[in-house]
Amino acid sequence: MALLSAGLLVAGVTASAAATAATAEPGATTTTTAPEQALGAGRYIVMLRQPGATRYEGGIDGLAATQARSGNKFNARTDKVAQYSRFLEREQSRIADAVGADVFSQTTIASNSFTAQLTAKQAAELAGKREVLTLVEDTAFELDTWNTPRFLGLESRSGTGTGGQWAAQGGVANAGKGVVVGILDSGIWPESASFAGPKLKSKAEGQFTPYRSGRTTFMNKADGSQFRGECETGEDWEVNDCNQKLIGARYYADAFVASVPVDKRDANEFISTRDGDGHGSHTASTAAGNFGVSASVEGRDFGTVSGMAPAAKIAAYKVCFNDTDPNTGGCYTSSTLAAVDDAVTDGVDVINYSISGATTTVVDAVEFAFLGAAAAGVFVAASAGNSGPTASTVAHNSPWITTVAAATHAVFENTAVLGNGAKHKGASINGTPLASTPLVNSTAAGLAPATADEVRLCAPGSLDPAQVTGKVVVCDRGVYDRVAKSSAVKQAGGVGMILVNITPGSLDADFHAVPTVHLDHVAAPAIKAYAATAGATASFESGDTTGGSPTVVPQIAGFSSRGPAKASDSDVIKPDIAAPGASVLAAVAPPSGQGRDFDLYSGTSMSSPHVAGLAAFIFGVNPQWTPMTVKSAMMTTSYDLKKADGSAHQDPFAQGAGHVDPTRFFDPGLVVTSNEDEWLSFVEGQGFPIDGVEPIAANALNVPSIAQGQVAASTSITRTFTGLRAGTWSVEATVPGFSVTTDKPSVTIGSAGEQVAVTFTFTRTDAPLAKFATGFVTLTGPTTVRMPVALRPVSVKAPATVAGTGTDGRATVDITAGYTGELDVRPTGLAKATTVERSTAVGEDYERTVVVPGGTKAARFVADAANDAADLDLFVYRLNAAGTPVALAGQSATGSADETVTLLNPVAASYLVVVNGYAAAPGETSIATTYDEYVVGGTGLGTFHAEPDPVAVTQGEATSFDAVWSGLEAGRYLGVLEYDGALAPTYVTVSAP
Repeated sequence: MALLSAGLLVAGVTASAAATAATAEPGATTTTTAPEQALGAGRYIVMLRQPGATRYEGGIDGLAATQARSGNKFNARTDKVAQYSRFLEREQSRIADAVGADVFSQTTIASNSFTAQLTAKQAAELAGKREVLTLVEDTAFELDTWNTPRFLGLESRSGTGTGGQWAAQGGVANAGKGVVVGILDSGIWPESASFAGPKLKSKAEGQFTPYRSGRTTFMNKADGSQFRGECETGEDWEVNDCNQKLIGARYYADAFVASVPVDKRDANEFISTRDGDGHGSHTASTAAGNFGVSASVEGRDFGTVSGMAPAAKIAAYKVCFNDTDPNTGGCYTSSTLAAVDDAVTDGVDVINYSISGATTTVVDAVEFAFLGAAAAGVFVAASAGNSGPTASTVAHNSPWITTVAAATHAVFENTAVLGNGAKHKGASINGTPLASTPLVNSTAAGLAPATADEVRLCAPGSLDPAQVTGKVVVCDRGVYDRVAKSSAVKQAGGVGMILVNITPGSLDADFHAVPTVHLDHVAAPAIKAYAATAGATASFESGDTTGGSPTVVPQIAGFSSRGPAKASDSDVIKPDIAAPGASVLAAVAPPSGQGRDFDLYSGTSMSSPHVAGLAAFIFGVNPQWTPMTVKSAMMTTSYDLKKADGSAHQDPFAQGAGHVDPTRFFDPGLVVTSNEDEWLSFVEGQGFPIDGVEPIAANALNVPSIAQGQVAASTSITRTFTGLRAGTWSVEATVPGFSVTTDKPSVTIGSAGEQVAVTFTFTRTDAPLAKFATGFVTLTGPTTVRMPVALRPVSVKAPATVAGTGTDGRATVDITAGYTGELDVRPTGLAKATTVERSTAVGEDYERTVVVPGGTKAARFVADAANDAADLDLFVYRLNAAGTPVALAGQSATGSADETVTLLNPVAASYLVVVNGYAAAPGETSIATTYDEYVVGGTGLGTFHAEPDPVAVTQGEATSFDAVWSGLEAGRYLGVLEYDGALAPTYVTVSAP
């Protein structure tokens, strides 16, 4: 499987260009008679001496003063300003024409300047003109909008490492000192300057002298914390590729080598820790890359880049490998599990895991491994997923992991101008404006034998040069890489591309093969309609020239996966927090990055290492803090992201607690933490039996957020606050549609370490049924502590499943109602299972086509391995009339021996069910499999009803009724019980011997 398809969470490679302004070193002095100007070829802003309209006091015949009179506001919308502006534009054109330069853009109001691409000779000529005040490299994209350390307040806007939280906590040289960050990813590129360091003495076999960590105590126990990793040799990797920055390198290629033939491996892949993709280098340098590394991309100077914890050490664990087959390769679970073990054993303090994970469960093999890592004192950050803005797509829903959403932090925009005058701003880093050019829809320029979809999506080789040469092409986003689309346009002779979203999604500025502007789904219809007209043209202008409101940051990235989580019945809010994840500049691997040493990537893969690196920064200052203390400190001090109109976003299912804020998280005052015992009780409560552990409900887990997916009338939830300092905090909570009471009006801490529990009772007033109401718990005192709250009121809280046995029988259904009155119960079924007993070979796909008729209430598909040490996967696809899969209707692909997919109210169609034999139990070569399918609807077998029906209910009180059946033959059966105003039914399973 190609690596990005296999789960590395990258929404697409993006890039931008900006120029740096030269600055002197701190404390240095310079003496010069005039500013020094670099006059090489490049893109320049030519600033003229004549003032812009805001400062023009008059003096030119025929042109009245435009400067506002004292006490008045400047008004640009006057005839005299228009006349003066036209005068300046003519003068600018005259000066540019004198050296043979073309003017790209002009300013005449606040300043008098024009922008032009100049040769070195043209720049020198203009610099010597009396009318010219100065020439400066184009700084339209300011450095402090994409440099995340400055955006996050880690350093001052000067970019010298002074000021900000690095300086406040001991300086850059101590930011993360004594901390090791383990990166589980696609490897690392050791030659990158982000990972440079002095040689590290090692034994011949690559076992390093232990690195002593600053975290010498944990939970008040001396643990002699040391890092004892290895530098494993392999393809194009020697022991001396490690150093005192990159202190560990391991790789886990066994599964990849066993699954992928040599001729199917990506040409840039290495069977070693060397990065064959660029993704791992990017995440590693974002988390803990060296400070002040000069970065340029395709000749454009981006100034310097730094990791979040530049003094921390890096240990790379390569678990992902690239190949050319979409059905193999990727990040094997076995590799990840081995890497987690080694990372914990080696002694890392932080793990970053920018790889996809389960969305429907909190406990799979990887999540459970991370539970062990967290229990060992390792902070684990993981990416939330790139399936936004669709709801309930968030991955990594385990509470011991800090799950990170992606936010914007930079604005890279240009404007597409249609020949009819319409302007549309979009994501773009094209440094050169594009003059008016013929415009065509890709759908009108297809090349046989490409399909209609391939043409619409500008697939490689799908465009006809006869229709595209010399034109700008409109292409739909989707399926193919964004940059592959512009390459297809260039291949066909096109000179520009307008890339349009067809559904809500992110806008991304990439390094494209031709000048490109990426527009949203709102603009798409108008763009396509105009492009279909005779003589349609388009041009690209630099920056946002629409005159509309500027794009605000930070916003949640369109691709960032959302809650509410499918796991835990939505009783845990995920993601936990947001961090920069769009257009993040960091190191990459040149062979797979088109020769680039640095690039801008977007994805929750990029937001996660920000949080991992910030955790390392915190550990460097507070080595005694636990991972959950760090997590709570980040969450409770975060701030709201913004909507497009600039208002607060306040959606916990998009941003979690909010955007991470390093200026506040060192002093949270109070923290809300959990530990291994609670996590195991939580796991037990999720239906995963653990010997000797008592279960707890998911919402009872002491995490710095509050959620309940089904609230019948009211609920009481307790959180325990641990003081990191003395003080008194007042307690408030607000959730629209609920009244809130607390058992304590305030929390008082006498000394650090004291704990106070507060119980919050939420009672529904007028919150709409079956929809989440969200708000916050806020504690105000020496610090401000804020936790998100999400509550979903329902008419009745009922179990997901009840089970019974016998050809005649009954099962008790315990419920709690959200109102007083009578509850009608609607039964459907019972349906008998169609059962197939078979032996499934490892790697085999067993397929069945199942017809689901109209009116079906539920269709359930179950694959059960006889040996629980085996691993089956289950996929269900909806087919079209031709028998071709058109949708993945459901999947269950965990590390379990048993998998189930249930479709509620499925679309009437034929479905393809695929049972995959992923792995046999140790010592076995095949998997003994029982497959069951149920189609529940229409007339059921035997009799099936509720007693009593209706059920008398009282708001907030527990009661019960019985599901009753009779007249069944031997077999396994499934029925459905539905309730008005409820989110989900109760499934009744019956085993009749």
